Amino acid sequence: MKEELIQLTFQIDEPQQLLRDAIRKYGISKKALTSIKYEGGKITVNGVEKTVRHKLDSGDTVQITFPPEKKSDGLIPQKLRFPILMEDNHLLILTKDAGVSTIPSREHPTGTMANFLAGYLEESGLSSTVHIVTRLDKDTSGIICVAKHRHAHHLLSEMQKSGLISRTYEAIVHGHIQQDEFLIDAPIGRKNGSIIERIIDSEGKKAKTSVQVLSRFENIGEKLTHVRLQLHTGRTHQIRVHMMSIGHPLLGDDLYGGNLRLINRQALHARELTLLHPFTKEKVHLVAPFPEDMKELIPTISS
Repeated sequence: MKEELIQLTFQIDEPQQLLRDAIRKYGISKKALTSIKYEGGKITVNGVEKTVRHKLDSGDTVQITFPPEKKSDGLIPQKLRFPILMEDNHLLILTKDAGVSTIPSREHPTGTMANFLAGYLEESGLSSTVHIVTRLDKDTSGIICVAKHRHAHHLLSEMQKSGLISRTYEAIVHGHIQQDEFLIDAPIGRKNGSIIERIIDSEGKKAKTSVQVLSRFENIGEKLTHVRLQLHTGRTHQIRVHMMSIGHPLLGDDLYGGNLRLINRQALHARELTLLHPFTKEKVHLVAPFPEDMKELIPTISS
C-alpha cells in the first residue's frame, strides 16, 4: 500500500502577504521549510507549487505537503486496540490501560502503546512515525495525546512547555486528607543510587501540583481519600512523589509508601485533557472513563 503524505490546508483571508509569512503563522519553522523543500514535501497555492516569496491574494488556498517520515528503528508494529476518544488529521487522543507501557524497553520490546500506534499508522497508510506527546507510567491508566505528524508534535510540545495543555488526574490515596484544596510546591530530583526513584530535593526541578479532595471514605478498615490533581509541571513521578511527601501516598504505590492490599497498581488515572487545537484553534476537552479497579474502591463514584 502506498503511504499517504500528511497535508495541511488553509485559506488566505489577508491579501498581499508573502507565502512565507502566511505559513509562519502555522508554526512552520525554517528547519521544517528546509525539510519540506529537500526531503519530498511541497507547498502549493491553488494547486500550483510556489516558492515562499510568492505573494498571496484573499481566497487563495495553501496546501503544505510534509515529507515522509523515517520510521523508528526497532519499533515493531502491532495490531493492538485501545479506545480512541478523538482523531483527526493531526491528533489522536486515546486511553491506556493500567499495566501497559507507553514505549518499549529492551526487556519488553512489544505490547506497548508505541507498538499499537506504529501498527495503527501503518494500517492507516500514513507516512508518519510515532509521536507521543503525553506519556504515562506503566501502571497509570487514562488519556494519552499523540501527534500524527512531526509538525503537530512540535506545536504540541511547545504548548506543553508553555503550560497550554491541561492534564487532570484522579487518585486514591492513603489516609484522610484534612484540607479540601491546596497546592504542593516542592522541587523533585532523582534519588541517589536509583535510576527510577525520585525524591523531594531542594536542588531538583521545580514541580507544582494542585490537589482537590473529592471524597473521604473507608474500605475494609482503611481510611482513604479520592482526589483530583492538576499538574502545573510535568516531572517524572510528580504526583506520586508529591503525595508521599505530605504523608498520603497513592494506594497501591509500593515504591513510594503505598500498599497493595486493595489494588495491585498505583491508583492513579489520567482523567481529563484540555487543549486548544494547534490548527483549528478550537477547544478540545476530553474525559477518560474511570477504570473499574479504582471505581470498585470508591463508594460514591458511578462513571
